[in-house]
Amino acid sequence: MPGSREAFARGGEASLRSRRPRSSPTFAELYTPKLVTVFREGYSFKDFRADAVAGLTVAIVALPLSMAIAIASGVGPERGIFTAIVGGFLVSALGGSRFQIGGPAGAFIVLIAAIVERHGYDGLVLATLVAGLILIAAGFLRLGTYIKYIPFPVTVGFTAGIAVIIFASQLKELLGLDLGSEPAAFVPKLGALWGARATINLQAIAVGALALAVILGLRKWRPTWPGFLIAVVAAALLAWGLDLEVATIASRFGDLPRNLPEPSLPPFSLAKLQAVLPDALTIALLGAIESLLSAVVADGMSGRRHRSNCELVAQGVANVGSTMFGGIPVTGAIARTATNVRAGAKGPVSGMLHAGYLLLFMLVAAPLAGYIPLAALGAVLAIVAWNMAEREDFVVLLGASAGDRLVLLTTFLLTIFVDLATGIAVGVVLGAFVFLHRMAESVEVAGETQLIAEDRADDYAGRTSYDPATSADRDIVVYRISGAFFFGAVSTVSGVLERIGEMPRVLVLDFSEVPIVDSTAAKALQRFAEKLTKSGSRVFLAGASPGVRRVLIQAGLAKPLVRYAKSAEQAVSLGKPKIGPETGA
Repeated sequence: MPGSREAFARGGEASLRSRRPRSSPTFAELYTPKLVTVFREGYSFKDFRADAVAGLTVAIVALPLSMAIAIASGVGPERGIFTAIVGGFLVSALGGSRFQIGGPAGAFIVLIAAIVERHGYDGLVLATLVAGLILIAAGFLRLGTYIKYIPFPVTVGFTAGIAVIIFASQLKELLGLDLGSEPAAFVPKLGALWGARATINLQAIAVGALALAVILGLRKWRPTWPGFLIAVVAAALLAWGLDLEVATIASRFGDLPRNLPEPSLPPFSLAKLQAVLPDALTIALLGAIESLLSAVVADGMSGRRHRSNCELVAQGVANVGSTMFGGIPVTGAIARTATNVRAGAKGPVSGMLHAGYLLLFMLVAAPLAGYIPLAALGAVLAIVAWNMAEREDFVVLLGASAGDRLVLLTTFLLTIFVDLATGIAVGVVLGAFVFLHRMAESVEVAGETQLIAEDRADDYAGRTSYDPATSADRDIVVYRISGAFFFGAVSTVSGVLERIGEMPRVLVLDFSEVPIVDSTAAKALQRFAEKLTKSGSRVFLAGASPGVRRVLIQAGLAKPLVRYAKSAEQAVSLGKPKIGPETGA
């Protein structure tokens, strides 16, 4: 890992202390921003110069994207710039990732448009503010490590669904349709677009096609050039030079402001808070997923490691700050973060400078942005949608197991035809059930017959041979449970045990290959042990780890109901002398 060699070279007591085992990281280790870490390591003018170049590169990419995302979200383009400036600065200054770039993200377009349609911009501000507070709380509760448990088919499914909706939302601009009010929901949107098909503007189509051609051409032949910015500038020059009748930022939204607004919040009510709370939860969840996924991407590209809980706190603060300055939800932007790493950034200063450059662009060049055709921004978002669709992963999951395919398609279709929150919620729950089903199927119970004499083979899968002298005793039955013994596996294990038939004098349950046991499984086993004990059998639990044994004892599996042994062999030897003749003597 880059940097580890220098840390090792410093050596001394600090290195020795770092090697000592510690139960949990300290508060400072979890929540110190990476900016502080970078300065502690030593930050030179050479590093600053590299960050200045990287920040400028990212700002050039972020400028058209921020406006395009805001417009597609149903708000003015200036709100996207406000978000990138304020939110982007706070994410970099306070975050737990060295290279994270914050700002408006395409993944939020569907959600923001729906909130604005239902509750207006004031409702969006309140939902974003509450989401920021939720993210701060989640970070301090150390919930960042749990975001990784969201199933991969769910993230691919909702991301692909969002990509489809984003592309559909840009058809109006790409075709130059005259559509007064465009519904946020997918099916009504398609109906409204179809109804306005007679208003197709060929000039807008030409401008959009030019922008697409420039972006794709530069991506192929000049991949290091800022394709998005060049495309919108070329489209603006074409529309202005030929006096084309196409919608522009100025014609739709008026002149852009040349400074940040004063911090303020609109008045709210308790009823409004209750109405937007579900949306706030969705913003927080999606923001956490996108931000931590972006941080993981940056880690993979740079060899560094982010602090997930610190990153959540920073994202929360950034969302609160964005709402106060007239912005929209903030999250880590994967494409801009990757651009930052590839541009040679050394630390969070590049992200802070990216925000400063955007502020400078707004102060100096805001009037020029009014000439940008909306069809060109539609082309930018069409490319964004294509890139975020994760087509390769989608195809791979379609060919995977039936469970993964079910989770993927369910999340994908619900995201498109219902809403994002429903898609994520149902996908996660369905993914959990699929996982539980797989875990339950992975549990094996070996030894469905009694231990037998040496004259029969004892080599079938899953069995361990014991001493022949021991295995000759037909009053001893040994079963080995392999895998996680939890509520989903209770029916499997109970079914095998219930088929024993005549109750043995001694039953040994080998837990040496059981990593975890939950209370449901332990209680089911306790009831079975009581049944055996009433019939005169003795039960030994062998090889249980301390954690497993603790759960079993808490469920009532203790003396005199059961006895514990270190191994199945020891349990058999302990049980054998206690067995008398058939008369019971």
